Amino acid sequence: MGRKRYETIRRTGESHYRDLTMTSKDDSTTPPKRTRSADLPLDQQVLHRVEDGVSWITLNRPDVKNAVSPDQRNRVIELLEEASAHLAVRAVVLTATGDAFCTGADLRARQPEVPKPEGAPDRPVGYVSRMIRTGAQRLVTAVLDCEKPVIAAVNGTAAGIGAHLAIAADLVVAVDSARFIEVFVHRGLVPDGAGAYLLPRIVGLHRAKELLFLGEPLSASEALDLGLVNKVVSGDELIDAATEWATRLAAGPTQALALSKWLCNRSLDVDRATALLDESWAQELNMQSVDANEGVKSFIERRDPNYQGW
Repeated sequence: MGRKRYETIRRTGESHYRDLTMTSKDDSTTPPKRTRSADLPLDQQVLHRVEDGVSWITLNRPDVKNAVSPDQRNRVIELLEEASAHLAVRAVVLTATGDAFCTGADLRARQPEVPKPEGAPDRPVGYVSRMIRTGAQRLVTAVLDCEKPVIAAVNGTAAGIGAHLAIAADLVVAVDSARFIEVFVHRGLVPDGAGAYLLPRIVGLHRAKELLFLGEPLSASEALDLGLVNKVVSGDELIDAATEWATRLAAGPTQALALSKWLCNRSLDVDRATALLDESWAQELNMQSVDANEGVKSFIERRDPNYQGW
């Protein structure tokens, strides 16, 4: 995808609610009224396209710093599940418009109506647990379980569930102005979206507690030093960097990448014997793929492999 084309798409996304939703009774006397991005169709709140084998998923509510609503969350989950199922998709990029990646859950967004009998409390026992399991946890799990490699292109602040959405990706590219913030402690909340699961596994137990207990912002360079980020680039290099990696992954042996991702993620939770058994079965499964046989054949024939994705 060319840089010029992306800039056109990005500008279109950021200005859509400005250019297409200005209404007034009398343009000569009445100031134009801006419709909130939350009132736009869902396909404008989450932009999506598949190009060169890459599924681009872009949060597009820059007016609220891409705080994610339940509808947006469910759409991103749906697109990640589609990426796993569709053979034409071989890599995924998660990014956003504006100057923020995702600043957490949109607490002002419309919440789904839950039927309840007369006199029942608004928050019965189990309500919060169910909300977290089917909401923030389901979103992060969709990234972890996606069968295609996922790149997070972090264009700005990633806070709360937004930070966890980013670090759940397989590779993270961030602009040098990005910040990662564990905001929960500042609101008197327990971290959700698998933050207390992911952070100790990436940065170690004591650094994870420091981040969660103090809630101090991490700069992109600090996140790089801690291993939360793979690469830091300038703002105008972000999409080119994400495109380069995504294109390479999309041209790679898709099934081998999927199994490698599964092995790495699973290794954090199992003992050595189980991990090695998993590895042997992953090898068995992968050797049934067309790409594995193409890889071996191309090596013998001393040529570049031509992977198909299956």
